[in-house]
This record gives sequence, structure tokens and C-alpha cells, in this order.
Amino acid sequence: MARAQLDKQPSDVRRMFDTVAGRYDLTNDAMTAGIHRTWRRAMVRAVDPQPGERVLDLAAGTGFSTVPFEEYGASAVACDFSLGMLQQGHRDRPRLRFVAGDGTRLPFRDDTFDAVTISYGLRNIVDPLAGLREMLRVTRPGGRLVVCEFSHPTNRVARTVYLEAIMRALPAIAQRVSSAPDAYVYLAESIRAWPDQAGLAALIAEAGWRSPEWRDLTGGIAALHRARA
Repeated sequence: MARAQLDKQPSDVRRMFDTVAGRYDLTNDAMTAGIHRTWRRAMVRAVDPQPGERVLDLAAGTGFSTVPFEEYGASAVACDFSLGMLQQGHRDRPRLRFVAGDGTRLPFRDDTFDAVTISYGLRNIVDPLAGLREMLRVTRPGGRLVVCEFSHPTNRVARTVYLEAIMRALPAIAQRVSSAPDAYVYLAESIRAWPDQAGLAALIAEAGWRSPEWRDLTGGIAALHRARA
């Protein structure tokens, strides 16, 4: 898979997220100029949570991305492999249900959820294909997957500006607002090494999901991928 992912072991990535948990939500706002909130709203619309449904939010961090599912009446679970993130989430959002879990060995039974979603976290699963297969295992037949992830801008000029200028600036921005700015060097590299939209759709299909499709967000800086179990 991507070199940036192979350079770090799962325990290293977990410790990295434990370290940044305290100011994680603030850093996301600063590094995306708040645009990630628009992307997250699009993600919720793509999931289309219904009252009474069970939704699994993977790589949920402090639970910021999980809250809207509960507001729509679904029963949501915030799952993350970082205990630091989960502890911060418990402090910030005590009413949410938080569960510690490895994306390649989810602690849930088969066919448990109506929808599974993951935002900006598939890159950080040591084996993304295995993670996608685990998501399929815990999703009910006919259930849905929504992946919101950084992607490749579709315009060549915009792609060059994004990859060369903005991505190099991320660590500098993190230096000002993050509790562990060095972690964002890894995050920036993992974004640069990630497959494009068609490549991720192919990976989702390889994992066994049906009819994968995607929609670009902000010119392809991020993309929503959807599929059915």
C-alpha cells in the first residue's frame, strides 16, 4: 500500500492520535478553514440515517462526526482505535456511545449495522482492504457504506497547487494550533500517497461491496464514496 502508511506501525499511529486528541477538533477547523464541516454535512446526507437505524461511525475520534446521526434519530456508535481520542470524546460528548476497536478486527457481530461510515480514517487502517471487508461483515444485507476521504483534485492546476503548496503548509499550520504538530507531517504524506477516486472505488469493490460510486467535494480535494452490502 502507500509508503507513508508502511513507514508507521499500527501502535505508532495509535500513539500519534492519542497525542493530538486534546486539540484535534480545533486543528481540523484550522487546517481546512472550516470546510471539513461542509464535507461532514454532505457525508451525513449520503448516509441518510433514519430513526431507529444502527449506524457505525469508524475512526470517529472524539465523536464530532457521530453526533448528527443521533440527531436524526439513529442509534450511533463511535468507534476508534485511539484510547486518547475516546477519552476526550467521553469528556466532550458524554451521551455518545464510544467503543474501542481495530478497523481490521471490529468488536461487533455480523450483520449488526444498517450503515457504516468512516471519515478521513481509512488511510490510517494498516490494511484498508481488510478494513473494508470488516465493515462489510458487520453491515446488514442491503446496508450502506459511506467513506469520506481526502482525494485527488480533478483539475490538473488545482491538483498541483493542492499537493505542492497546501500539503506542505499543513505541518506549519499544525505547528500553531496542534498539541503534536509532527503528527501532521505523517497525515500530509498519507494524503499525498492515497489512491484517487477510481482507485478507491476499485478497492471498495474488491472488498465485496456492490455498486461503488463517488462524488467529488470541493473539486476533488475530498470525495464521498458510497456502496451497498
